[in-house]
Amino acid sequence: MLRALMAQGLAVALVVVLVYLLALLHWRMSLFSVVLLQGVLAAAIGWRLGLSRWWLWINLAFLPALLLVQRADLPAWLFLLGFVLLLLINWNSLRERVPLYLSGHKAQQRLQQCLSELEPPLRFVDLGCGTAGILLQLARQFPRGQFVGVETAPLLFVVAWLRCLFQENCSIRYRSLWRVDLSQFDVVYCFLSPVPMPRLWAKAQAEMRAGSWLISNTFEIPGVPADRLLEVDQGRQAALLIWQIKGSDIR
Repeated sequence: MLRALMAQGLAVALVVVLVYLLALLHWRMSLFSVVLLQGVLAAAIGWRLGLSRWWLWINLAFLPALLLVQRADLPAWLFLLGFVLLLLINWNSLRERVPLYLSGHKAQQRLQQCLSELEPPLRFVDLGCGTAGILLQLARQFPRGQFVGVETAPLLFVVAWLRCLFQENCSIRYRSLWRVDLSQFDVVYCFLSPVPMPRLWAKAQAEMRAGSWLISNTFEIPGVPADRLLEVDQGRQAALLIWQIKGSDIR
């Protein structure tokens, strides 16, 4: 959320300068053209800052939508509701500097490929499971396994919990990833951001059992080459990076 606000602020500043320069040339833009230009710039800056795709659409539409809503004379509480919903979804962006990244279909296929190499039953945890889309699919694909998702963004937790409510081998916990005992799992999966990866690696080394796997979608551990890399190449998702804890080569 902070990067989205930064993108909005930079875009506003650039548009203000541009409008001022055009005014010196006696060229005036309509108000809607100005806010549309700001949205395009905000989306472009957000992309450069590494925001996820759905945040780019929010940046693009934010000011144009605000202008349209203002002209429609909608009640003020709608704006507060929108802010609260964004906060409930992006809670981890503020606390852990981990934005919402949703694993795509190709990442799911690669994970299925990895898990099929392990002896059942297996125990799998998704650190920051979001809406639990990929977790639920894996739980259905491997009915003998036990799948756990942890999430602290309140709205995402509720959605994930409801989606997995009737899947017996899948459970969702409202818990920080730093409070999860990783020794309970054969596979630890995450799609976080560059910021927590060094700390996560230290936690994994301290807690995970020999031979268990740490799998990170896209984000590397600085100075620690992955034992295995599976290309994903879907949107911002580059590859699955796999480390085997204190074990032999898994190539």
